[in-house]
Amino acid sequence: MRAAYESAFNLEEAQNWLNRHLKRYEEYGFGLWAIVLKETNEMIGQCGLTMQGWREKEILEIGFLFQKAYWHKGYATEAAIACKEYAFDSAGC
Repeated sequence: MRAAYESAFNLEEAQNWLNRHLKRYEEYGFGLWAIVLKETNEMIGQCGLTMQGWREKEILEIGFLFQKAYWHKGYATEAAIACKEYAFDSAGC
């Protein structure tokens, strides 16, 4: 988490993060998804659709975060493409 956030979350911060994302699912119908290796069932990161503030508006963004050991292996690209297809084909974005 240090790569994306200032430090690892304590229990309260983790719960607040989770609550924000659950609210986003309620409001928008989408959010971040776990990225899990099929071979090992290990969660290696997250990727999904999020709304981000930009120039006083909310815009759709594909966001991702992976464990460093899985950088430069094509997982982020594969996940981002799947999220883009979902946004256009299923989410009505």
